[in-house]
Amino acid sequence: MSNFQTYTIDNAPAASKASLEDTKRAFGFVPNLQAHMAESPALLAGYSALWDLFSKSTLTPHEQQVVYLTSNFENNCHYCMAGHSTLAKMIKMDAGVIAALRAGTPLPDAKLEALHRFATLVVRERGFVPDADVDAFLAAGYTRKNVLEVILGVATKVMSNYTNHIVHTELDGFMAGNEWTKPVAVAA
Repeated sequence: MSNFQTYTIDNAPAASKASLEDTKRAFGFVPNLQAHMAESPALLAGYSALWDLFSKSTLTPHEQQVVYLTSNFENNCHYCMAGHSTLAKMIKMDAGVIAALRAGTPLPDAKLEALHRFATLVVRERGFVPDADVDAFLAAGYTRKNVLEVILGVATKVMSNYTNHIVHTELDGFMAGNEWTKPVAVAA
């Protein structure tokens, strides 16, 4: 197994230092994900840019977390599921919604469930979502702009989920209590 370095601002490649400094300003520390991504300044910059763009989408912060947590679940990412569970709690997302997202079960909120279902299809079908499912998402109160914003959120998570799988990112301390393993009943 290849070992990937966990960089700090001090020992990171020069082209990654500014992104790591921005991350530290935003979070108060450099999460292990970005510390690993620093090996590739292009990946780190791309991830940071997509993260920032998705945060400015027309989806609410709770809806953004639904997209992120759905992608993390479908991609079986223990690191991002723990991290986004923590972030969802920080923005006071309904505990029942978080629990359902972590379990892979329908959400107790109909509109958020429509988003969850659509994001699930985007990930599972690699974007080949049937028109009827796009129409159902729109009928739930979302817009064509939201359809494309879900793709942005999923793309953001592909970068982090896949990085975590390959580099075996260790959880950060702030995630304590939100550790996650994909439930066996839905893992297959």
